[in-house]
Amino acid sequence: MQKVLIANRGEIAVRIIRACHDLGLQTVAVYSQADAEALHVLHADEAICIGEAPSNKSYLKIPNILSACEITGADAIHPGYGFLSENANFASICESCGLNFIGPSPQAIMLLGDKAKAKATAKAAGCPVIPGSDGVVSDVKLALNEIKKIGYPVFIKAVAGGGGKGIRIAHNEEEFYRYFAAARSEAEANFGNPDVYLEKMIVNPRHIEVQVLGDKFGHYIHLGERDCTIQRRRQKLIEESPSPILTPKLRQKIGQAAVNVVKAAKYSSAGTVEFLLDKDHNFYFMEVNTRIQVEHTVTEELTGIDLVIEQLRIAQGEKLRYSQRDILFDGHVIQFRINAENPSHNFSPSPGKLEYYLPPGGPHVRVDSACYSGYTIPPNYDSMIAKLIVKAKTRKEAIAIGKRALREFHIGGVHSTIPFHLYMLEDQKFLKSDFDLTYIDNLIAEGCQFELE
Repeated sequence: MQKVLIANRGEIAVRIIRACHDLGLQTVAVYSQADAEALHVLHADEAICIGEAPSNKSYLKIPNILSACEITGADAIHPGYGFLSENANFASICESCGLNFIGPSPQAIMLLGDKAKAKATAKAAGCPVIPGSDGVVSDVKLALNEIKKIGYPVFIKAVAGGGGKGIRIAHNEEEFYRYFAAARSEAEANFGNPDVYLEKMIVNPRHIEVQVLGDKFGHYIHLGERDCTIQRRRQKLIEESPSPILTPKLRQKIGQAAVNVVKAAKYSSAGTVEFLLDKDHNFYFMEVNTRIQVEHTVTEELTGIDLVIEQLRIAQGEKLRYSQRDILFDGHVIQFRINAENPSHNFSPSPGKLEYYLPPGGPHVRVDSACYSGYTIPPNYDSMIAKLIVKAKTRKEAIAIGKRALREFHIGGVHSTIPFHLYMLEDQKFLKSDFDLTYIDNLIAEGCQFELE
């Protein structure tokens, strides 16, 4: 592997380019017409335009990406997150073209990308799973028979779903009749696959995920958990590690469960096993993300391990350089997603030109971004401006550093989620870690404007 094409944009493309350069690898950036002045284009050794602004005419257009490889002589592709990163067909095409796909095998992506098959794999590996249907339910009658076993409330979930899409919640039979057809239609429209399955709704859970690494020689480790419970409409806003509510014994148990799942799937690369944790501290397998995640930075700061470099090394056929006993967890890390959204107006998108962009600095502060003063955030993609990551010895100290860094973060020309984060760092329930997945949505429903007094 000599030259890596990054089939992505934004901060993750910049992040991957940096890791490649640290390993002495050449890089190729691809960009849409809307991203001609993007930072990843400036940082890469080469850059090539692959189409118009809409994703389906550029970053999702497989022939254009493969043509860019051929033109530049790239022999590997890193998909980042989003776009084609969990597309088994894309990974398979890369393989057939002699390109090194920096991620798990197409077979592992296909297995774990199918929610029903992933759940069966986890169950076979001895990992607790949420009660639900054994695979796809194709008609209402079969579905209602399943619900008699698991009870309401119940999720109707798209097999090929992701990002919070393709999900309905039914609290009774009347709602189920109404939502079943709607869920199938939405799944067909968004994913090209109408199949759905049923899952018992765990009431008021926490969202806990475990970072894993696996090589091509059957070696697996986990790098601890991240608590991603602070979400709006299933979109993560704040992530931290270690989780404030896990005991050492539970941490060890959930970490081993994550390793067992990816081992059963013969997974090789960085990945994340996601769980729901109920009020009684029972955890249940939810899904596996077969890619690097937005919040990988939290784990990097906690463990001192560069996850993107490990991805690259694994893809090159190297063995894992760490065993489980080598992994040390030092301190407390919190990540804040700074998005171009207006939290006072239901987080409405706020694309536009950054009149000024002054990120914070100082001890224990990391900022991952692809923005700069004068850059225009296009309306075509996700609204992320930056990720702010802070680290300290304790959660209380990390929160103090977070406040300092957020106050130093100055962005002009667009709205951002900085006021939301500052509000949360004064919120008593957040400070006490007394919240669940519904917390932010409930605050919004109550009319909270996320403005400090």
